[in-house]
Amino acid sequence: MNYKEFSGQVQHRLEYAHFGQAVQATRAVLTTLGERLYEGKAMDLASPLPMEIDWYLTEAEHGQRFDYQEFLDRVANRTNVDRSDANYHAQQRVPIVAEIVPADNIEKADGQLPDDYDRLFELIDKTET
Repeated sequence: MNYKEFSGQVQHRLEYAHFGQAVQATRAVLTTLGERLYEGKAMDLASPLPMEIDWYLTEAEHGQRFDYQEFLDRVANRTNVDRSDANYHAQQRVPIVAEIVPADNIEKADGQLPDDYDRLFELIDKTET
C-alpha cells in the first residue's frame, strides 16, 4: 500500500471530507505513538509503512513515559479536537496500520505499552494479522 492509498483508506473509514484531515490525524496519532514507544519498537512498526508515513513514528523523541490519557491529550492537541475524538482517531488508525505491519510487530508494540493502551489494539482483527 502506498501513501495515497493509506491516507485514502483513513479518509474513507473515518469519513473525513478532506484528504488533509486524514493526513493530519495520522501524523498526530503515529507521532504520539512514536514518542511513547522505544526506538526499536517504533522502527519495527514503521518499516512496512509507506515512507511518507513511517517517519511519523521514527522521527519522534522515543521512550517517553506517559499514560493513555496523556496520549489522547497529545493527539487532541495536535489535531485540535477533544479527547473523545482523539480516542476515536487513534482507535481507528491502528487497525489500518495493522493491515500493513506484520502481526508480531504489532504485538511487540502492544506488549511494550501499559495495559491502559490496550484499547488502541481492540479493533484489530486477530485472525487477519
